[in-house]
Amino acid sequence: MLRQYELVERVKSYDPDADEALLNRAYVFSMAAHGSQKRASGDPYFSHPIEVAGILTDLHLDDETIATAILHDTIEDTVATHEEIEAKFGPSVARLVDGVTKLSKIEAQSDTERAAENLRKFLLAMSDDIRVLLVKLADRLHNMRTLHHIANPDKRRRIARETMEIYAPLAERIGMYEFMNEMQTLAFRELEPEAHASITRRLEQLHEGGGDVIARIGSGLKLLLNRAGIEADVVGREKHPYSIWRKMAERHISFEQLSDVMAFRAIVPDTDACYRALGVVHGRWPMVPGRFKDYVSTPKRNGYKSLHTAVIHNEKARIEIQLRSSEMHAQAEYGLAAHWTYKQGVRRPDVPTRWINDLIEILDNAETADELLEHTRMAMYQDRIFAFTPKGELIQLPKGATPVDFAYALHSTLGNEAVGAKINGRVVPLRTPIENGDQVQILKSKAQEPQPAWLNFVATAKARSAIRRYVRNKERGETVSLGRKMYDELVTRLPATLGKDALPAALKRLKLPNEGALMEAIAKAMLSDGQVLEALMPGSTGSDVTPAPAQQKAISIRGLTPGVAYDLGQCCHPVPGDRIVGLRREGEAIMVHAIDCPVLASGVDADWIDLAWGDGSDGAAAQLVVILKNEPGALGAMASIFGSHQANILNLKLENRDASFHSFRVDLEVHDLAHLMRILAALRAADAVSSAERV
Repeated sequence: MLRQYELVERVKSYDPDADEALLNRAYVFSMAAHGSQKRASGDPYFSHPIEVAGILTDLHLDDETIATAILHDTIEDTVATHEEIEAKFGPSVARLVDGVTKLSKIEAQSDTERAAENLRKFLLAMSDDIRVLLVKLADRLHNMRTLHHIANPDKRRRIARETMEIYAPLAERIGMYEFMNEMQTLAFRELEPEAHASITRRLEQLHEGGGDVIARIGSGLKLLLNRAGIEADVVGREKHPYSIWRKMAERHISFEQLSDVMAFRAIVPDTDACYRALGVVHGRWPMVPGRFKDYVSTPKRNGYKSLHTAVIHNEKARIEIQLRSSEMHAQAEYGLAAHWTYKQGVRRPDVPTRWINDLIEILDNAETADELLEHTRMAMYQDRIFAFTPKGELIQLPKGATPVDFAYALHSTLGNEAVGAKINGRVVPLRTPIENGDQVQILKSKAQEPQPAWLNFVATAKARSAIRRYVRNKERGETVSLGRKMYDELVTRLPATLGKDALPAALKRLKLPNEGALMEAIAKAMLSDGQVLEALMPGSTGSDVTPAPAQQKAISIRGLTPGVAYDLGQCCHPVPGDRIVGLRREGEAIMVHAIDCPVLASGVDADWIDLAWGDGSDGAAAQLVVILKNEPGALGAMASIFGSHQANILNLKLENRDASFHSFRVDLEVHDLAHLMRILAALRAADAVSSAERV
């Protein structure tokens, strides 16, 4: 454990202006607060926060962050309070300690409200000051180093799983690869002990069989670069057991088949030397196809820069080589912490962490606990690809992303208005996956709005949460509008005119917060007509009162959005002009049926509502069964009729065919009933058509 003066000297060595008194006060306060508390290892509990502070001094973090590390467990595990910390160490340190305290309560169970709430606090604290995350990562790293002292195996596995699922991805997202690798290795040892032991044993056998192969190859690489006039420091290592295990699982191969278990890093003076060194390496050894990655010209989202390649070495082994400058190496080792500055008292990262802003937007859009956890983990885990705007701006996306994801990555409004896309100058559907290096242009229209069907193919959490939020708001707006029409119709059934105070009084009786909630409850059948009438005018539904008349007028609907406030029945496919009714079940969208639909005749357990198409209602999908003669050009004749009548084919299915006739089921987009009738008449008059009927 670091002594008090040793810790202060470490900080002063890289920050001569550090507040020495602050560090000393924090050290003494934490030691006194933790008192005789012990860790599972039997060591004084106080040793843990000091070791966490020591880890952060390796990152050259500021005095406030080091003081926070020393104090980070005092509010949670001692009698110390937030007010006491603020009085002794100032509001900034108190806020950081409070943020780390909230992060300490994160748990990985995705099916609990508590996990989502803790994750919510975590994101907010992290967005307020990224130093909170740096302290928590150092805290988790030290806890993982001492995990073996915990006697309960279930608790060890829970902590390891949290580390693998939450903290290691977070470390990777801010570029702290050393933290990530060590946490993954330690968690892997706990979660998969047999696999860890097997891989470790085989790595040891490689040492025994080939001597110090890594040192020999590393020396050869350094000599090769020096002879080419490139100064280079070369470090070699075996890949981490978890990294090896994951590649074996992804590629479905054995350890013996995995050829690149050694990695070498050459640190050269500048960017120009990186590319010159790459040419020297590829000139000396054959490159493994598909393994070259240029993260210098297209850095990772966390700022990581390096050239990666794999070659077949003289010793018949595939080796991975990373080429980077000293500045790139500092970024790769310490990530966001490498950008900390002490100039003029400014102690904030000088690089943007855009992915954190994306997480906060997800936080704002998520409605349920599971949705928040799902979207957040999507944002943290996915591998990335690079795409470009027409102006050359680099956008990083997860693998499998589509133009819709690209549009939302640029701006939420652009995502909402996307109607099409061009990839490398070619118009493509919005569901087309984007490939690495593609140039993407989004085509937009003010008349467009997010479609629920987009949720079937978007890959980013930001896009998914924005679409869900828009659809949710639209659904509520449509539902409230429909509920208000139903309310107006209900009021006509009352035996007397309502006073101005009747509605507020009814809301109190029904324990609803506002009018919108009442209208939504009416539309979704969460309240019966009788309950609403009784709340509006007590006694109006009593046995001594003349029964209220049934619905007196049809309720108009228009602007249908499938799957939102009301939906068109797929059994009868009603279109504007048909006589329609609605079936209302609790908590569901109202299902609209044509009056002669067989479903209605069979009897259904739902409230019936008399509906009518609103003025200007336009567009719906009708379904036809068309029997064509089996002769050349018949299908073209049918399609030509649809085209000449400006009707769009949504789906076409061949149902039956024989020597004389082919039967097709066609989903057709039409304006209204009159439009559909004109199309049917034209089909029946065509020589190629045997019959045409509406389903």
